[in-house]
Amino acid sequence: MGLTCDDSVRIVREAMSFEMPNRLPVFEGSFWSGFVEASTEQAVRERTVQDKYPSDLAVCVAREEFFPTRVREIARRGSDLLRDDGWGRLIRTKSDAFFVEPVERLLDDPRKLDAIEFDPPELDMRYTAFAADVVQQREAGKPVFVKIGGPFIRSTFIRGEAELLTDLLRDPGFARALVEKVAGHLLRIALESLRRADAYDFGVWIYDDMCSLNGPVFSPATFEEVFLPLYCQMVSALKGAGARWVVLHCDGCLEPLLDMVIDAGIDGINPVEPRAGMDVVKLMDRFYGRLRLIGGVCNAVVLPEGDPKRIREHLVPMIEAGRHGGLIIGTHSIGPDVSIDAYDCYRRIVAKEGAYAARQAEAATRQSPL
Repeated sequence: MGLTCDDSVRIVREAMSFEMPNRLPVFEGSFWSGFVEASTEQAVRERTVQDKYPSDLAVCVAREEFFPTRVREIARRGSDLLRDDGWGRLIRTKSDAFFVEPVERLLDDPRKLDAIEFDPPELDMRYTAFAADVVQQREAGKPVFVKIGGPFIRSTFIRGEAELLTDLLRDPGFARALVEKVAGHLLRIALESLRRADAYDFGVWIYDDMCSLNGPVFSPATFEEVFLPLYCQMVSALKGAGARWVVLHCDGCLEPLLDMVIDAGIDGINPVEPRAGMDVVKLMDRFYGRLRLIGGVCNAVVLPEGDPKRIREHLVPMIEAGRHGGLIIGTHSIGPDVSIDAYDCYRRIVAKEGAYAARQAEAATRQSPL
C-alpha cells in the first residue's frame, strides 16, 4: 500500500517542528534496481517504485563535483570503462557493477593542493537537471531539501580515504587545509542550490559518511579539532542565508559524535541505522526537542527476514515514539534481499499505526458517552 503525498509538506513540517503530524512521514533513501527486478509482482514493474511507494520529502542535488567540465570517458575495453568522474580522479568500473575503483587521483601529493582550482560553483551546467528535479518533486507535492556532500567524504574522493586518514595523523596541517578547501566549495554549492531552488523553507542535507558500524572512522577528538569548526561555519552560513533546517546523513554509528553534531547546529540525522546500534526509541528519549531522526528501519535483518510479526514488533515502538513529532521513518535503502511482501507489510503497518490523527479521533469516539 502506497502513501499519498498530498499532505507531505504539512506533515514533514510538523514532524520537523516536534508537533504531532496527521500521519507519520516516510522517507526511503533509495531503492536498488534489484528490488524491482527480483519482484514477481507485475504492478511494481508497470509503475516506478517511487510512484507505488512514495517518500514524503525530496532531496535534490546539483552537480557538486570539483570539476564537472572534465567529466568524460577515457577508454572502454569490453565491459571495463575508464572515466574522469569530475572529482579529481580516474575511475574504473564495469557495466554490471555498482561500485567503482579509483585508479588515479589528482591530489596524489600534498604539495599540489594550493595549485588546484575547482570549477566555479555558479556554473549553470551544475543546476540544469537539478532545477528540473526540483520542479518535478514540487509538482508531486513534496517538500524539497537540497543536498551537498560533506567535507570528509568529498575530501576522500580527491585524496583517497586511507590517505586522508593517514594525513589526519601524520600531516594534520595539510589535512585541515584540504578539508577546509573542500568545505568552502561545498558551502558555495549549497548556497547556490538554496537560491536557485528557493528551498529555504526546508533547507539542506549534508551527506558525509564518516562512520562504520562500530563508530567513527577517526576519533571524536579528531572530529572536534578538524571537522567540528567546519560544520559550525557551514551550518551557521546556511542558516544565516535562510535555510530552516540542516540535516546530516551519515551511515553507521554516529552516536559518539552526536553531542558535537548538535552543538554545530545540525537539526536532524539520517539514516539512523539499527545495525549500527542507532536505536530510534532511545535516541528520541535522549534528544527529543533537539534532534530530528529520519530513518530507523532495519534493512539489514528485520526486513530481509520478512517475518510480519517481527516487522511489527520492530516498527510499533518507533511509530509510538514519533507520535509527538521529531521522527520521519524510513530505511537507508531497499535492496533485492527485501521481498515485496515484506516491504508491503512494513508500509502497511506504518500507514495504519502511524495514522495519528485518525487513531486519536477513533479513540475519542470510543470514549465519548452515548
